Amino acid sequence: MSELPTLAVVGATGAVGTVMCELLSSRKNVWGEIRLVASPRSAGRKVVVRGEELTVQPLAPEVFDGVDVAMFDVPDEVSAEWAPIAVSRGAVVVDNSGAFRMDPDVPLVVPEINPEQVRNRPKGIIANANCTTLAMIVAVAPLHREYGLRELVLASYQAVSGAGQAGVETLYSQLAKVAAEPVLGARTGDVRQAVGDELGPFPAPLVLNVVPWAGSLSDGGWSSEEMKMRNESRKILGLPDLKVSATCVRVPVVTGHSIAVHAVFGTEVDAEGAREVLRHAPGVILVDDPAAGEFPMPIDAVGTDPSWVGRIRRSLDDPRALDFFVTGDNLRKGAALNTAQIAELLAMELS
Repeated sequence: MSELPTLAVVGATGAVGTVMCELLSSRKNVWGEIRLVASPRSAGRKVVVRGEELTVQPLAPEVFDGVDVAMFDVPDEVSAEWAPIAVSRGAVVVDNSGAFRMDPDVPLVVPEINPEQVRNRPKGIIANANCTTLAMIVAVAPLHREYGLRELVLASYQAVSGAGQAGVETLYSQLAKVAAEPVLGARTGDVRQAVGDELGPFPAPLVLNVVPWAGSLSDGGWSSEEMKMRNESRKILGLPDLKVSATCVRVPVVTGHSIAVHAVFGTEVDAEGAREVLRHAPGVILVDDPAAGEFPMPIDAVGTDPSWVGRIRRSLDDPRALDFFVTGDNLRKGAALNTAQIAELLAMELS
């Protein structure tokens, strides 16, 4: 039997689960046996991991017997039911859903920011932040350590893959319909006519459009995605009273969430000092030369691990405030990579 810990990947055939499997093949090997788990309809599929063809097993209690760490990427309700079952069988669960993020007994971990929290897991579960928060927080945290964060005003530009494969398929279908009728698209009504009822998981057409809505309706007119950015930022940074205001917008980009950030600090800041901080920050790549047309954009960040940061400038009205733009691959650092990094911290602890 291998001395390395055993890993289960639950939701292995989904969009994020597929990236998890790819990462297991490309990152340092810290695992012994790897088990791939999915819903019964995906059971029996073959997936190559680390050069070995593995058969996907159906989700059942016994698949967790002998498992040390289980990475979950499944809907909230599935995680809520099955993560405790995996824990009862002896596994530590790293969960990518929203089921446990705000549970006070479940740490919300970003390894570049609060890796020590992996040891604080009274329920045997560690939560992964949502993909938009993750892209932004990796850049905000080092600035907070340097200047003392007081307030965030955020506007997100979220890719359709954040709504799952259905979001991606909807955008491609809408693009095909508008391209087939190029005279359409000049006005919103024309786009609606071309798209018809095919809105997929979105409340309005995404093609040739942006939709200032992501998630479900919360109190006061806020969306669930906006509340996630507020609540998760507070928990990750350990700032329960941090002022956060977010507006989440869905855009016709396949992969890569972006965030425009207005950050107010407790001390005076300057753009070059912020660039120097971010230049040396883990998980960050600085792309900030507007004169040369170099900006952080999802078209460049997709397929990469860091959060790309640029357009850094000090506020014209407040010497304590910075404005900057962040983008990152929501399927990698925004989901699969952060989950894998947390699991690797656990593997080091268990080995």
